[in-house]
Amino acid sequence: MTSPNVTMLEQKRAAARLGGGEKRIDTQHSKGKLTARERLEILLDPNSFEEWDMFVEHRCTDFGMAEQTIPGDGVVTGYGQINGRPVFVFSQDFTVLGGSLSETHAAKIVKVMDQAMKTGIPVIGLNDSGGARIQEGVASLGGYAEVFQRNVDASGVVPQISVIMGPCAGGAVYSPAMTDFIFMVEGSSYMYVTGPDVVKTVTHEDVSHEDLGGASTHAKKSGVAHKAYANDVEALMGVRTLMSYLPQSCDDKAPEIATDDPITRKAPALDRIIPANPNQPYNMKHVISHIIDDDSFFEIHPDFAGNIITGFARMGGQSVAIIANQPMVLAGCLDINASRKAARFVRFADAFNIPLITLVDVPGFMPGTAQEYGGIIAHGAKLLFAYAEANVPKVTLITRKAYGGAYDVMSSKHLRGDVNYAWPTAEIAVMGSEGAARIIFRADSDDPEKLKQRSDDYRAKFANPFIAAKRGYIDDVIMPNNSRFRLARALNMLKGKRASRPQRKHDNLPL
Repeated sequence: MTSPNVTMLEQKRAAARLGGGEKRIDTQHSKGKLTARERLEILLDPNSFEEWDMFVEHRCTDFGMAEQTIPGDGVVTGYGQINGRPVFVFSQDFTVLGGSLSETHAAKIVKVMDQAMKTGIPVIGLNDSGGARIQEGVASLGGYAEVFQRNVDASGVVPQISVIMGPCAGGAVYSPAMTDFIFMVEGSSYMYVTGPDVVKTVTHEDVSHEDLGGASTHAKKSGVAHKAYANDVEALMGVRTLMSYLPQSCDDKAPEIATDDPITRKAPALDRIIPANPNQPYNMKHVISHIIDDDSFFEIHPDFAGNIITGFARMGGQSVAIIANQPMVLAGCLDINASRKAARFVRFADAFNIPLITLVDVPGFMPGTAQEYGGIIAHGAKLLFAYAEANVPKVTLITRKAYGGAYDVMSSKHLRGDVNYAWPTAEIAVMGSEGAARIIFRADSDDPEKLKQRSDDYRAKFANPFIAAKRGYIDDVIMPNNSRFRLARALNMLKGKRASRPQRKHDNLPL
């Protein structure tokens, strides 16, 4: 005879798995969205998910809530594996009261986050929620704050990844904002502090959900989202790919995988990539593709601040973080957005022991009142601070221009770059030759022929890497075709690097 408790167990499990019911599941599917559990099936390795707190229910009795209890209370939590490595997960269920966060819903999330920090395991959150559960008042707000505190505590301890797969509004946005990476889904996800109705009331702006906080908006304009994907499945597969580059925690080294791509592979195309005209752009992504392991580049923020490239790759099988100026966009100048984008990426890589490879072709910081009024000084200082603070292996290669303060900022030897190389085409100087000639030889500025001669003289003296090499600021001038081998060998040498920071409570990053 079957025990009543066994029967009850089966009933409660069935109720939890059904969430808000077939009708709401159908509505979720009609919007092109998967359910909370379907998402976990795609994200995690098959049969690896161990669910926690399936039977948790809210305790609210106000406003008829006592009759609206569903096991799990709108979020599926537990742990599983991605590529054989453990991860903690929570997946909000929009079919249950709109995925709204209650006190118990928050407690479930907090439990897996606390356990993740204890065990040194990453946390992945799949967000699809209408926000705080209004019927619970301040208890739900307190639940959000408890989650926020764990985001802060876990920062730099274990990787935290957020996937926005539906609405994420009001106070709910701040938890993803404090995580390391945010992925969004086009057409079905959005994030904003205040919705279109409030915006219209307060500022009289008429704006849609998508334009205010959609995936495209945050991936291209605000930079809040690191990547935007066409649908749920692509976003979840993107997370699986990202996790393959990351260590489990700050106590682990960057992962390594076997590769058939030899580090001795030459790249003759790089000998011809720099144009004869110093003002002509070229695609730095082509340089990246020639020096890393085949097809291993996973770009971060591909649609935001295109004048700088950030992403993960592998070099001889080892995970590395790539930061590179992009001459194809704004001539590769550093502006506010590029500085913010790169600084955050450098700090993540340093927090999780991922070596930094920096490719430099930068004519300086972006001039103009918009940049100055926007605080380019403070934002540029973020990138400088990030590089100076980082104590992971730092390998730098100057391909062409390295002018002014931007030369210093881009992982120069002066910011304790470990190995700094340059191609023969490198130009390391305070500024470009024509601008320098106009300042040094001001009296000749009205004579085009004299000015050209002065400019040519300056270029002949400084438009090369040898002045810097003479002072030891460049460790070697290398042939472009041999860049992969030289960079990989430097990284191999730096595997045992030990560095310490001064004793202090914490630094004061120029935010």
